Amino acid sequence: MTWHVAEDELRAYARGELAPPLLWSADTHLTGCAVCRARLAEVWDPGALDAAWERLDAELDAPRPGPFERLLVRCGVADHTARLLAATPVLRRSWLTAVALLLVLSVLTAHGVHSDTFFLAVAPLLPLAGVALSYGPALDPTYEMTVVAPVHGFRLLMIRTVAVLAAVLGLSGLATLALPGYGLGALGWLLPALALTAAGLALTPRLGPVVAPSAVGGGWVVLLLAARVHQGGGAGALVPFTAAGQAVAAAVAALAAALLFAARDRFDQSHQTRQTHQSFRSAA
Repeated sequence: MTWHVAEDELRAYARGELAPPLLWSADTHLTGCAVCRARLAEVWDPGALDAAWERLDAELDAPRPGPFERLLVRCGVADHTARLLAATPVLRRSWLTAVALLLVLSVLTAHGVHSDTFFLAVAPLLPLAGVALSYGPALDPTYEMTVVAPVHGFRLLMIRTVAVLAAVLGLSGLATLALPGYGLGALGWLLPALALTAAGLALTPRLGPVVAPSAVGGGWVVLLLAARVHQGGGAGALVPFTAAGQAVAAAVAALAAALLFAARDRFDQSHQTRQTHQSFRSAA
């Protein structure tokens, strides 16, 4: 060997701070120079080597991101948020397929009976059910991970809610395009869907992630049945899908959103309580 790695470069190499092309040159030289390898051993920090191995193990053990997660990252979504969205239980092929088939059935029924009432009644329930299935210990298969994750309960709920709404409302919007003969009336599901979802979320801190959406969904069905009885089974739009009904739905959505925002800390407290219980169970 006619040359050796400079002392400052060797120390930078040991700290992992040597940048290419000097790094490549040092790597090549060290493979064939026992003198420089001995000098490197003198300045090498054993703790840095252990930390490097730990980082390598973590990188090898980390799950590979799927196509959906990679797409979110490319769209500018943060890595950790993309991982939370990808882990949302209802964003699975089986759930989305079931939603799509239900919407297709609703559209076919609307064409068969020449009425969009069935479609308008079903569509608002889908995002409500989707949000309910994406959060809570009884229905969320990733619940144990969310308990120990350093994420506030309200933020996690909002992330998953946005994901569910984007998916379900997008599918419902596509289904609406198959009802061109009904005009703007075919969009009558949108405000009720937002109202039901917001109301279910607002009631979750008090009633829980299962009872709250169940009560709201049941109330929606009762409301439609009462509107049908009041109408006498005649033709025409039911009250919830008239201009007055849409205004009420918008007001309910706004009020529920305000109540949800006011109760946001209760989601965090609930999440922290579950973390404490989880710690006690682990210790036991």
